[in-house]
Amino acid sequence: MKTIYIPVVATLLLTVGCSSGGNKKAEEVNEVRAEVISIEPEVNDEVITDAATSATSLAKDVTFNGTFVLSPQRHASVTLSIDGIVKNISLLPGQYVRKGELLATLENPEFINLQHNYLDAAAQCDYLEAEYKRQELLSREAAASQKKFQQSKADYLSMKSRKEAAAAQLSIFGVSTQALQTNGISPLLEVYAPISGYISNLQMNLGRHISAGEPLCEIIDKNNTLIKLMAYEKDLGKIKIGHRIEFRVNGMGDEMFEGEIISVGQAVDNVNRSLEVYAKVMENNELFRPGMYINARIVQK
Repeated sequence: MKTIYIPVVATLLLTVGCSSGGNKKAEEVNEVRAEVISIEPEVNDEVITDAATSATSLAKDVTFNGTFVLSPQRHASVTLSIDGIVKNISLLPGQYVRKGELLATLENPEFINLQHNYLDAAAQCDYLEAEYKRQELLSREAAASQKKFQQSKADYLSMKSRKEAAAAQLSIFGVSTQALQTNGISPLLEVYAPISGYISNLQMNLGRHISAGEPLCEIIDKNNTLIKLMAYEKDLGKIKIGHRIEFRVNGMGDEMFEGEIISVGQAVDNVNRSLEVYAKVMENNELFRPGMYINARIVQK
């Protein structure tokens, strides 16, 4: 507390009344000893907020605004590289599915042709392989011409390549060639969940035509929720990987949660001079949702 000494002077002016013969004036000045006045300096705890980025800054604490986000490994878009018409579906938005679970079946004649091409190539490949080995044996015994041997070898390798190409195409759709050879051609393309999580942005319904590359739905895994924070470049020296943070979530009252900074952005926005900071949530909550707003601060050690 700063003490300021201020001299206070009191002047007393007295006027005395006059008689008929003249006026008499008297003035008395008294100096009063300086009084000690104690002044408490004003503390300003105002939070400065950037209207463009919502990044915030305090004189003492480094604070941020941000949202919950998902890492790319925890957010899957279910798409196909082939057209199809939805024949069966049993999903609802927000429904939990496990990795490998059947999501829907689609119909497309081209998918049937792919299976036929593989089975045909596989059958011919077996025959041409046997013929190639026979011609190779005859060639060693000089009972057959080298020309026939070379032709059989070329036919076999060409068909083997066709078989492998067909198998690669089917693997994109999750079709096992071993199961195909055992069970035969399937009329419907089955779509399975690539990860475990909750269904979001569902775009399928019975009878709808889905174009190649068009998302059927999205799956979000909230087990490892991240926080994306916006910070000022002037606070960069106070932000380190490994720093602990405390944060509140909009709509969840004053309850405090903990996190840890795991990544600091390397690019500063040229307009608002802010950068992205990512933190992991130390303990997940079922109420957390991607996109929810939060307010966080670095825990001072």
